[in-house]
Amino acid sequence: MATFDADEAARLHRDLHSHLPSDPALRVKTLESLMVERGFASEATLDAWVEAYSDHIGPKRGARVIARAWTDPAFKARLLEDAAVAIKDFGFEGSATAHLKAVENTDTRHNMVVCTLCSCYPFALLGMSPAWYKSFEYRARAVREPRKVLAEFGVSLPDGVDIRVWDSTAELRYLVIPQRPDGTKGWDENRLAAIVTRNSMIGTDRDLDPGKA
Repeated sequence: MATFDADEAARLHRDLHSHLPSDPALRVKTLESLMVERGFASEATLDAWVEAYSDHIGPKRGARVIARAWTDPAFKARLLEDAAVAIKDFGFEGSATAHLKAVENTDTRHNMVVCTLCSCYPFALLGMSPAWYKSFEYRARAVREPRKVLAEFGVSLPDGVDIRVWDSTAELRYLVIPQRPDGTKGWDENRLAAIVTRNSMIGTDRDLDPGKA
């Protein structure tokens, strides 16, 4: 059975980063090359992980959950009651969603997710977190001036809409259920999932566009 040596892992991490150039794209490529060269992973394995997170896991998983909630009231009720259990219908449970809470946008409530301490994020549903989600500016400002932050994302909320900011932790992560847009009556889950954006499930997007389906 393989064992994990934290000190050795830290040493390898420092060693790998010492060889990385400053440009992000070059750093990624160099890191990939070093991992393959030193036998930590094969090129096929790295390609498979990239494909998984970009094409299969990513926000597409979360979008499927949202589409089901829009079309199945019983599932939506279960999702709001215990999201970690409800997503087992899809086989999406995992360490990043073991303690998951779903919160719903309404005409009078907008939900927004942040992780003020680090960048805890339900990546099993939403894929890798965007760079801005991990930035100190977003983490600091989202709780202090959420309306201004949302405006910078192009979300302008009427005065009658309250904003609830949810602070993620390693023990509890959040999934926003955006409002189903008008003009989508009769759509199946696949078509609905196509209009759900990653940002809408974080709360930095609100009015989804049916024209994108």
